[in-house]
Amino acid sequence: MLNHRSYLALAIPLIISTITTPLLGAVDTAVVGQLPDPAYIGAVAVGTMIFNTMYWLFGFLRVSTSGFAAQAHGANHNLQGMLALTRPFIIAITVGIGFILFKGPIEYAALTLINPASDVRTFVSDYFGIRIWGVPFTLLNYVILGWLMGMSMIKVSLMLQVFMNLMNIALDLLFVHVFSWAVSGVAVATLISEITAFIIGLIMIWKASPVKLTFPPLKEIVDVVSLKKMLGVNRDLFIRTLCLLTVFNLFTAKGASFGTEVLAANAVLIQIHYMMAYLFDGFANASSILAGKAIGARDVSLYKKTLKLSCQWAVFSSLLIAGTYYLFSEGMIRLFTRIPAVMELANTYGAWLILFPLAASFGIVLYGVFTGATEAAPVRNSMILALTVYLVVQLTAVPNMNNHGLWLAFISFSLGRSLFLAMYVPSLSRKLFFQKEVEEGCIII
Repeated sequence: MLNHRSYLALAIPLIISTITTPLLGAVDTAVVGQLPDPAYIGAVAVGTMIFNTMYWLFGFLRVSTSGFAAQAHGANHNLQGMLALTRPFIIAITVGIGFILFKGPIEYAALTLINPASDVRTFVSDYFGIRIWGVPFTLLNYVILGWLMGMSMIKVSLMLQVFMNLMNIALDLLFVHVFSWAVSGVAVATLISEITAFIIGLIMIWKASPVKLTFPPLKEIVDVVSLKKMLGVNRDLFIRTLCLLTVFNLFTAKGASFGTEVLAANAVLIQIHYMMAYLFDGFANASSILAGKAIGARDVSLYKKTLKLSCQWAVFSSLLIAGTYYLFSEGMIRLFTRIPAVMELANTYGAWLILFPLAASFGIVLYGVFTGATEAAPVRNSMILALTVYLVVQLTAVPNMNNHGLWLAFISFSLGRSLFLAMYVPSLSRKLFFQKEVEEGCIII
């Protein structure tokens, strides 16, 4: 029976698992933030943005894998479970190798677009040249984690992510503060962690898989109907991520135009924002798994309860996160940097982050329900509309409000993605089950 306790029993390990992801960027920023030159923080911010662009564009490899695996698990279908792993695995290898082959043009285009200061540019090139070799392993890790989550192997996926991120943190401290490798040390630490996580992930699948590990027949892998469904979902999630990255890249690029110190302050605040967002993402992952199971098993009651609990915890968690940040914002900022000018700016602009949890919670948590249902078109459409809101606000507010206008645009985007996606919930329910009792949509009790 799904209730608050069982929902949290699933969500809390996933929250712990997902929060380790932004901790990577947060630790990277915090480690170099203790060095005397703000160019180090700016370089890690720009370098991280480049790789976020590359990785997030293919983040559907984790999200869609989790949705298809959860539906196969709910239907107790062994072959579909293996196909949910095999197909995205092939895509991840192909894309990863492609990124390495085109590493030169990618670096040139990114630095031309962002156009950071010359000292920042040098550090970014060092960072990029090292981390690019980890791209195939990161994309394959997305598939492994998505499959483990979809198969309800939550503890295993948690162990994998925590191990990878703890290793990255330890290596960060070793390479930067002991070996004095600065930005290059951060990149090497991440590369080693990515490769190690991939190897351990394969071992975990081999040892703990709930389905029989057999390579699916080629005719099943290339089945036209199934491939069309998978590629359609991935296409829509790709567009959704492209919109999200457009916002972050425009935000970072515009922030860089206000100077290195503003760029560094925004980088600190964005890292705190990532931690907030990934807390919500833990609930989204729980909702995705439960929605996928409900649809695989054709369980209307489980679907309705998942939808209701998703909305309730979106509200509860947003209030808790906003309140926590309001009380401890100065201490959080101090963890990332001790540079007085950067701290002052981060405290000035950080007030906007109080609004982020309230604005973004529904958009992120309901995203899990839609991806678990492998219905990504509404996610795509809502994000396109939210991006339009961002562009309008940035164009109108930044000339008068400068960096405050930039943050206003970002919060408006976050609110838009919540409101626009929530509008699609009743039609999702009708499409999935054609039941009057689920047409009520998202009711908070």
